[in-house]
Amino acid sequence: MEGRADAPAAGTVLNALATGTGSAFAIDVYTTATVELTDADGVEGTIDGAPDADTRLIERCVELVTERFGDGEGGTVETESDVPMASGLKSSSAAANATVLATLDALDATDEISREDACRLGVEAARDVGVTITGAFDDASASMLGGVTVTDNTDDALLARDEPDWDVLVWTPPERSFSADADVERCKQIAPMAELVADLALDGEYGRAMTVNGLAFCAALGFPTDPLVEAMDHAAGVSLSGTGPSFTAIGERADLERIEAIWSEREGTTWLTTTQTDGARTR
Repeated sequence: MEGRADAPAAGTVLNALATGTGSAFAIDVYTTATVELTDADGVEGTIDGAPDADTRLIERCVELVTERFGDGEGGTVETESDVPMASGLKSSSAAANATVLATLDALDATDEISREDACRLGVEAARDVGVTITGAFDDASASMLGGVTVTDNTDDALLARDEPDWDVLVWTPPERSFSADADVERCKQIAPMAELVADLALDGEYGRAMTVNGLAFCAALGFPTDPLVEAMDHAAGVSLSGTGPSFTAIGERADLERIEAIWSEREGTTWLTTTQTDGARTR
């Protein structure tokens, strides 16, 4: 039994570390998971191009799905991705979503669970293996459902969803930053700013929300604010994505191309994409 699925990456509107409320938006770059279920004991995972990477998350996703919708089958899962790992672009959430859907596809069970609840299985797996602090339901829901989501990560509750059509600019420095290593206590000190960002996001003012979030979390997590300032005059919104190190800007393509010319002078990779409103999908 084999299944295959894609899930998009995402950028940040509001980091949930400060208050538990978060917001993210899907972007048009993907992680693909291929799952083959057999009578073997256990699940063996591989990540294409990263032979030493931690595969516990994708393996746990398969286990949770087969426990609930199958007969506890074992097998293999492989992911391949255009999303750089540990870059703040929700690679773990995309991998979890793609794996959950691919496993459901292999079991012919995609119609037995809603997309929101399928997303929650991936969040549960992420918590089980310790790759997330908040549970990342904001990131996972944006990837699974597409568009922009606002969530309460303490209850895995979807507060709002929207489908804006933005061009998106991404700058990813060469260094990596793992969400589980973030200084949560320091982030909690900027809770008043995070509450303001949540209000802006719920009012649909995503650009302003992103920019306030970026300034606050760059300060809390020790990232430079120069990329934000460079973009503010042109972008509708700009922020540190997740716990970094990537930055994302949204707006009109011509305006983002001006920022691209500036950000491209920095070490790392700068690229243009768009928002994605369809979410994850089986293939």
